[in-house]
Amino acid sequence: MTPIFKATTAADFLALVPRLAGFSPSRSLVLVPFAGNRTLGVMRLDLPDDTDDVERVASTFIGLICRIATADALAPVVYTDAGFAESEGLPHDRLMSALLARADICGLDVRDALCVASDGWGSYIDPGCPPEGRDLAELRLDRAELDDLPLDPGDQSAGHALPPVDLAEKERVGRALHDLSFAVSVLQNETWADPDLPDDPARIDPRALAAAEALDDLPLLLEDALDWDPSHLDAFQAATLGWSLARPALRDIALTQWCRGLEAGDRAAEAQLRWQDGEAYPDELAASMWGEGPRPDPERLSHALELSRRIAAAVPRDDRPGALAACAWLSWALGRSTHAAAYAGEAVKIDPAHGLSEIVLTFVANAHLPEWVFERPVPRGPVTQVI
Repeated sequence: MTPIFKATTAADFLALVPRLAGFSPSRSLVLVPFAGNRTLGVMRLDLPDDTDDVERVASTFIGLICRIATADALAPVVYTDAGFAESEGLPHDRLMSALLARADICGLDVRDALCVASDGWGSYIDPGCPPEGRDLAELRLDRAELDDLPLDPGDQSAGHALPPVDLAEKERVGRALHDLSFAVSVLQNETWADPDLPDDPARIDPRALAAAEALDDLPLLLEDALDWDPSHLDAFQAATLGWSLARPALRDIALTQWCRGLEAGDRAAEAQLRWQDGEAYPDELAASMWGEGPRPDPERLSHALELSRRIAAAVPRDDRPGALAACAWLSWALGRSTHAAAYAGEAVKIDPAHGLSEIVLTFVANAHLPEWVFERPVPRGPVTQVI
């Protein structure tokens, strides 16, 4: 059963927000939407500069909350490195005033409007908030009663680092990719120009040949991969996924299938073949890549992300952009735009013209999120913990 907490004070609520987010926000605006008395998750946004057009920014940010059909209220929280002392009161008050005005126009109730600064915390709508702020020690972020809600020790940037892979594993995966590419070329009757590779098909590593043959039914391979343990991939499992993710057509089949299921993967594979023959790619399949359609299974996306992260860490640098782009898109599909931008940014450092990575960076820069991110079920059941 999902734990349901009741925060009785503003300090209690601020102790709960990082747990709802899964990390401790910094230099952020966090919007917490409500349906009645129940929160619907959190939405973290980069904290705008004071010089930005706060009216435009506020309209955009509140517009995101309005896209959540069940939301009827919100609580905005500013996390800033600025202090009460230097701001002569609550920092970023212009931004908060614009947010509250826009929320009122849109018919959203405001449960509270809070700030966690470098030297204190307070409420923008509490006339009794002291000008120097309240003591940060009151927030008690490490409460034992919140242990059921995981909290990453870092901020929103934490957690995107690729898993550690030792040199021996990288060498095994690199060699497996080498052998797999040769096996595929032989099966396709291609001429191989690398004199360092064997020219006798009988000398192909049997594991490479088996991996190449598995690519004949890519959707089945991709579905089986969801049962693999990302931390214990053998070299040819990693090579097969790495080889596929490095090829845009196959990568898009993978992302479509991990998002929509095996049947969608089969249709995407057929559509790619027809597209190569000049037919139009079906809109309903392309829609998922743009974030349209019903909410996918987050467990499938999360496992696919862990697989892709492992592949990106294990394959040679030149083969990495495809896996990094998969990490970027899957993170974006899960609503983790900060991580998505980080992975896409790493990909374009290697390949500045990498298409999907550039698309994801554009999504993030324009605050474009998948439609399904705004599908928020209202938590049901009794309160299980009062803090």
